[in-house]
Amino acid sequence: MPNLSCGIVGLPNVGKSTLFNALTKKAAAAAANYPFCTIDPNVGIVDLEDERLLSLAELSNSKKTIPASVTFVDIAGLVAGASKGEGLGNQFLANIRETDAIIHVVRCFENDDVIHVAGKVDPISDIEVINLELILADLQMAENTLSKLEKQMKGKKELGTHVAALKKAIAHLNENHPLRMLEVSDEEREILFGYPFLTLKKVIYLANIKEDDLPEMDNLHVQAVQKFAEKEGSPVIPFCAKLEEELMQLSPEEAKEYLNTLGLTEPGLNRLIKAAFSMLGLINYLTTGEQETRAWTIRVGTSAQEAAGEIHTDIKKGFIRAEVVSFEDLINYKGRVGAREAGKARSEGKEYVVKDGDVILFFHN
Repeated sequence: MPNLSCGIVGLPNVGKSTLFNALTKKAAAAAANYPFCTIDPNVGIVDLEDERLLSLAELSNSKKTIPASVTFVDIAGLVAGASKGEGLGNQFLANIRETDAIIHVVRCFENDDVIHVAGKVDPISDIEVINLELILADLQMAENTLSKLEKQMKGKKELGTHVAALKKAIAHLNENHPLRMLEVSDEEREILFGYPFLTLKKVIYLANIKEDDLPEMDNLHVQAVQKFAEKEGSPVIPFCAKLEEELMQLSPEEAKEYLNTLGLTEPGLNRLIKAAFSMLGLINYLTTGEQETRAWTIRVGTSAQEAAGEIHTDIKKGFIRAEVVSFEDLINYKGRVGAREAGKARSEGKEYVVKDGDVILFFHN
């Protein structure tokens, strides 16, 4: 599968550009203290740090290492009225449609020097402003689609299930609820996922705190966001955008040391990427050899033959079998030969369900 993409949304001045600068390790987004400083969606591709790759590359003497990556799209500060084209609304909504998940940055810090677009810090009100814009955009699309389908239905009775599903979605949206909270049958889910609804996308709430709140990462604002997110089953990750930006100026060793002094074990960005993978049901299997050691991203439940297709369609077509060794066994037995001798290398067929951290060698015609 192509790499995972996440759209970063949030009101102006909540820390989005600071986060994005940290994410891309370069100041690509102009972090200015006024709305509308980010007009084109900035795109940053970030590697997922994976210690397993380094160990395997060392073992195989690989010439290069290719980690899994996540694409982050910085969607310019959405404001109230975006669904009606306020600010640069429509363009931004189109940018969100193309992503796999939404990362909603919420301001959970007080700071008189950073103006809040509404004049006061109220994370739930901020979330609702953006949610409402996404709900209104979905409502507009659902109503337009419904009226087209109702005209076509005269000749095509089978469109009835689509019409019913859309009517159910519209009623739910009219109550100001995102579609991810709608209870649906499998058939209705399949129908609704056929349309590019924004509020069907999964969301991670990123609660931006100040450095004073480390290492507990807790305050009343964060607690309010957690309570809100629990209702829709969305994860909340407290993080400090300012700290993340500072860490990017340091070498990996210095960053590790700095985190330790703060009582933290890893950067917030790592936690964010892991949460996005987990939320979307993604895992990585590994391949290793002299040429390269590489992580391949697949969905949970992917078969060995489908996983082979990520490398090349020819390997999928000519699939004979997969030799699978767990990462731990490959390291413990110092390579594939040692793992085979210890009986830790398994021969699996095309239906085998690949697990995270499987190190696979594919045999094919």
